[in-house]
Amino acid sequence: MKALFIGGTGTISMAIVRKLAADPLWEVWLLNRGNRSEDVPENVYQMVADINDEKAVLESIGDTVFDVIGEFIGFTVDQVERDYRLFKDRTRQYIYISSASAYHKPAASYIITEGTTLANPHWEYSRNKIACEEFLMKKYSEEGFPVTIVRPSHTYDERSIPLGVHGKNGSWQVIKRMMEGKPVIIQGDGSSLWHLTFNEDFAVGYTALMGNRHAIGEAFQITGDEVLTWNQIYQTIADALGVELHAYHVASDYLAAVGEKYGYDLEGGLVGDKSVCVVFDNSKIKRLANTMCTTIPFHKGVRIALDYILSHPECQRDDPEFDEWCDRVIDALEQSKKLI
Repeated sequence: MKALFIGGTGTISMAIVRKLAADPLWEVWLLNRGNRSEDVPENVYQMVADINDEKAVLESIGDTVFDVIGEFIGFTVDQVERDYRLFKDRTRQYIYISSASAYHKPAASYIITEGTTLANPHWEYSRNKIACEEFLMKKYSEEGFPVTIVRPSHTYDERSIPLGVHGKNGSWQVIKRMMEGKPVIIQGDGSSLWHLTFNEDFAVGYTALMGNRHAIGEAFQITGDEVLTWNQIYQTIADALGVELHAYHVASDYLAAVGEKYGYDLEGGLVGDKSVCVVFDNSKIKRLANTMCTTIPFHKGVRIALDYILSHPECQRDDPEFDEWCDRVIDALEQSKKLI
């Protein structure tokens, strides 16, 4: 069986590629610009091209028909329209990565199923994902285009630590603040519930959908089973570092307002996603993936990630602007307490 992944070297997709590369039933191809090619398994084929250059893509794939084409970097409707033009006659299944952030905000219920309404007025990213889903499902219902929708939540790998609030350079500056004994901002009171999924666990659910006729025309959310509060998430990180956590809780609305001029999209990332209490019902994916479960709980996954980050200097990207912003937010709130 042949699979073509558009992208294929990101947080979610790399675990899937590695899993399939070890499976003799699959022949795996990647279509991307060649970034991170050194991390790709040797028996995976690569087509180095810009997916937006449709002529070059068609020349690369020729008359090949793929059993599965997986789209990992499609964020807007024009991008999935492009995919439809390219692949409508070249695949038996097109799997689109959407997002669990597309579910209704504010949440009507904290229990989330695939039937939960899609609507997010706080985040353009999520609204674009919803529009992509609508286009693809219309093509399925009208023309039989073999689409499968996948909605991940917060999936991570060894290169980053899941956080609620961080700067433009990722998680390192928050890790650094913890190690330096500085206060770390946690959105809200830290009690909202959240799912974290290590990418290797996510790959189990995703690969079970590949080539599966029962997945055509359907949407599936894929998350780990472990549910933690944000306070527990940050405390677990501090425990893994062997440091004391100095948590500083700040209302999500306030963070969104004071982060905007610094280019931090906390309206979408927090109010439209991470500050909302969610518990995902994964019974639908488990009907097709009977081995789908959390094998790497967060207290293990965070140690895998920290070991990697602390031993790879290229992952330690300082972010002095974010560090200063945290200090200013905390100082402003402390000063306001003195005015009452």
